[in-house]
Amino acid sequence: MCTGRRRDRAVRVPVWRRQEEEREPACGVSPQPHRWAPPALPMPVWCCRCSLAGHFRTYSGTETEGQLLNSFVQYFGDSLGRKIKRMPLIEETVLPGDSLLTLPVVIIGNGPSGICLSYLLSGYRPYLSPEAIHPNPILHTKLEEARHLSIVDQDLEYLSEGLEGRSSNPVAVLFDTLLHPDADFGYDYPPVLHWKLEQHNYIPHIVLGKGPPGGAWHSMEGSMLTISFGDWMELPGLSFKEWAASKRRNIKSDRVMPEEIACYYKHYVKVMGLQKNFRDNVYITSVSRLYREKDDEGRSHQNEDISTQHLEVEDGQKSLIKRNWEVRGYQRATDGSHVPFCLFAENVALATGTFDSPGRLQVEGEDFPFVLHSMSDFGAAISKGKLRGKADPVLIVGAGLTAADAVLCAYNNNIPVVHVFRRRVTDTSLIFKQLPKKLYPEYHKVYHMMCTQSHTVDSNQHSAYTSFPEHNVLSFKPEMKCVLQSASGLKKILKFSVALVLIGSHPNLFFLKDQGHSIGHHSNQPITCKGNPIEIDPYTYECTKEANLFALGPLVGDNFVRFLKGGALGIARCLAIRQKKKHELIESGDGGGEGVP
Repeated sequence: MCTGRRRDRAVRVPVWRRQEEEREPACGVSPQPHRWAPPALPMPVWCCRCSLAGHFRTYSGTETEGQLLNSFVQYFGDSLGRKIKRMPLIEETVLPGDSLLTLPVVIIGNGPSGICLSYLLSGYRPYLSPEAIHPNPILHTKLEEARHLSIVDQDLEYLSEGLEGRSSNPVAVLFDTLLHPDADFGYDYPPVLHWKLEQHNYIPHIVLGKGPPGGAWHSMEGSMLTISFGDWMELPGLSFKEWAASKRRNIKSDRVMPEEIACYYKHYVKVMGLQKNFRDNVYITSVSRLYREKDDEGRSHQNEDISTQHLEVEDGQKSLIKRNWEVRGYQRATDGSHVPFCLFAENVALATGTFDSPGRLQVEGEDFPFVLHSMSDFGAAISKGKLRGKADPVLIVGAGLTAADAVLCAYNNNIPVVHVFRRRVTDTSLIFKQLPKKLYPEYHKVYHMMCTQSHTVDSNQHSAYTSFPEHNVLSFKPEMKCVLQSASGLKKILKFSVALVLIGSHPNLFFLKDQGHSIGHHSNQPITCKGNPIEIDPYTYECTKEANLFALGPLVGDNFVRFLKGGALGIARCLAIRQKKKHELIESGDGGGEGVP
């Protein structure tokens, strides 16, 4: 539970914020006639006075969404070394001399993880439906005990106790069984939840993404089908099947193409009214902590170390206390130019996924232009006819589903394939062993070829497909040759037309110090979704090694959309509790201080 942890202590709110809270109406309340109205400006800006009420200042539909982010640049400047320019809409008398405009939450990543978190932070709350009966009688009894409360306001640890599922995160299993009861047993029960929009629960936030809402789904190979059913890809409050029917899209099976999912996510943000929180074409370059000296309220210092709560300085100097996050980056304009910006946030949520950095073999010659690392590059090479008429086969490295997609793509385009992978075909950890044949016939076709068309079997050297199980790639040569080594140590040289290395992908957290290695389960090692996910509190999704930094989705091991939604639930509950504590401090008159440490 969020309240049981040391870093969830009540925070002190600056006096100027308390003063503003006292004389401004709460979120959703119409402004009083005496409220000061700012003059019209050619460009929208974030208004500090409105931030406590949880709103961006209204901006006209004719203004581009990028203008709002550009306005941050205009009023912040792009360096802490400069004197920060004050917002023109703020009364100077209520601001301290070095006040920094601070957002409660910045979400990095606009894929399904970021979208779902924005949905919950925007005030949407799940309640047990009046007529719903969950098939798990123990869980249903627990839900009945607090039917009047939203799930966000209940004890998630208590609700998730005893539940089992295909995620190692208990809140992910809980939320999944509420949205898709007994889905792993083949049932298609409706969700036991219904949703309400409660404006007073809005927490101001901004979602930053490189492309349109939907993240990496917009760049996935469009001819393949998703592993998960379409229903499992949907987000709360909008049925995928109903959306597809309303768009007159012909969904022929339970599995759908990535293009359909990408369109659904983009439409979801619009229909749920989340657009005001999203900014596209944004690239993050650094996320670091700000510090201030304990005995000096008037100075603040920047420090990139994100692994220590308090820094004790030698020779009796003052210690430093962590303050808010500084988020730097740039937005790419329509003309291709880069507009830098700097934001400050009390909390940062990492929702970047794992598709940023393709896995590499780290062998000699891997940087040659004929060695590719993505399906999109391979598809482009086929579309441009670069492989047409080639006598040498395509070399595909990897034994996962993406590698299988590449095999199918080449096979369907009459391109011969040499398939190299390290595992035995009988290895029980191969993904094909976990997929039912009736639902995934195309992948079992590839697996059948992996087993029966090995290089050890009598086969034509120029057959359409040849597998090399238990082989490693030692190097690539300039003459488009590859050196392989078998498990027994025997080496073999193969000629190929193009090589495609598909051995997974990893998150690119370069914007954190040491690429975030310090916040994983295994310190000082790269973050990976399977071997070394970010270490989090299982119920709040806050990094155990860094307060006010949250992570969800593949970064914490939840690779399937149906489970990443639990991360949004855990974070939303944690932040809601902290917001409540703030308001209680304000009401008790103990809200002074210097921001959030």
